[in-house]
Amino acid sequence: QVQLVESGGGLVQPGGSLRLSCAASGFAFDDYYTIGWFREAPGKKPGKDSEGVAAITNHDGSIYYADSVKGRFSISRDNNKKTVYLDMHNLRPEDTFVYYCAADSYMNLWYPQIHREPDYWGQGTQVTVSS
Repeated sequence: QVQLVESGGGLVQPGGSLRLSCAASGFAFDDYYTIGWFREAPGKKPGKDSEGVAAITNHDGSIYYADSVKGRFSISRDNNKKTVYLDMHNLRPEDTFVYYCAADSYMNLWYPQIHREPDYWGQGTQVTVSS
C-alpha cells in the first residue's frame, strides 16, 4: 500500500519561508515515478483541476515548476530517506492553500493543460501566508 505523508505546513508572514516534506512508503522509491506537489483551496477536495506546483522524477532528476512559483520554490529529493522536499521562499498571501504531495508515473500530469488525477495522494498540509 503506497502512502505519502506530508509535514511542514503552517502559518508564515509574507516574505517568509517554509519547507514541506513528503515521506513515501509502500513502493520502491527507485521505480520510475514522479513525485511532487499540488495545491488546492481549503475545504475543496484535490482532484484533476488542482494546480500542479512542482514535481521531480527519480530516474533523471527532471524538475517542473508552475510559472506562479518559479524562482521562489525549490523541489528536491533524498532517495535514501524516500523523501521529497519543497522549499518555499518569498511566500505571498496568494500561496495560501492546502498542499498535497502526489505520485504518478508521468510528470506531465503536473502541467496546467493536463487534467487527470495522480495515482496517489497524500493527506495534505495547510500553508497560510498572512501578517
